[in-house]
Amino acid sequence: MTATDPLAELLRPERLTAVVDIGANPLNSDGAPPYKPMLDRRLCTIIGFEPQADAHAALNAGKGELETYLPYAIGDGAPATLKVCAARGMSSLLSPDPRMLACFPGFVDYGRVVSEIPIETRTLDSIAEIAAMDFLKIDVQGAELTAFRGGSARLAQAVALQAEVSFMPLYRNQPVFGDIDLALRALGLVPHMFVNINKRMILPLRDPNAPFAAMNQLLEADVVYVRDFSQASSMTAEQLKHLAMIAHHCYESYDLATNCIHNLAQRGAVAADAVGRYLAAMKTG
Repeated sequence: MTATDPLAELLRPERLTAVVDIGANPLNSDGAPPYKPMLDRRLCTIIGFEPQADAHAALNAGKGELETYLPYAIGDGAPATLKVCAARGMSSLLSPDPRMLACFPGFVDYGRVVSEIPIETRTLDSIAEIAAMDFLKIDVQGAELTAFRGGSARLAQAVALQAEVSFMPLYRNQPVFGDIDLALRALGLVPHMFVNINKRMILPLRDPNAPFAAMNQLLEADVVYVRDFSQASSMTAEQLKHLAMIAHHCYESYDLATNCIHNLAQRGAVAADAVGRYLAAMKTG
């Protein structure tokens, strides 16, 4: 492949990093996705999934040649019902839990179901369009664990994952952070960092002038998992290269990238002085 930045030139992976985005809805976005720096540099391909028709159309209207967006709902492969909520970002295959919503300002209104759409779901492992998956970003409002269970084969090869996890279940029968953590550790992935932490104020205390005001109650967070770098010998050279690319470009985790390069150099998969060259490029870049 043609290298487009110093790290890609140093590592020379066999192909572009393969990113899968489940719940790619741009209408719900709080900002640019973590892989945008790689996409801007043409270092990755994107396969995104969005079952809501207007959001899928918006994704296709703005996509580039390295992006593919499909209207599939990822789940356990069985028929399901999408609960479309007043706040589109709360739409889910799960039903909102009124008891929990009533604990936080505004959430009863946000979680009001305005329509229900019968849909067919597909398992992640069954999607033929996915040739490879190095990095998974997933935000499916409580249905993450179902997606993981239907994607264990692909997740066994992935080197990084960013998921929204809940500490307080806003939906009925929603798996929480501990459930997600155990499932991902069983797949050889370990927690690396929190990207965003969402807190809320507990009712009846509220600030009418600031509906999103928070104190200390954890609600949700975006957490990044990576393949266990303490077991680097279990990763292929190509996996280490893609993990280094993701760590560097998506999260500024230069220590993790350096660790990957160090292991590659020890194997002879990159130049013996690759760590020094990487650190030198960091100082001048």
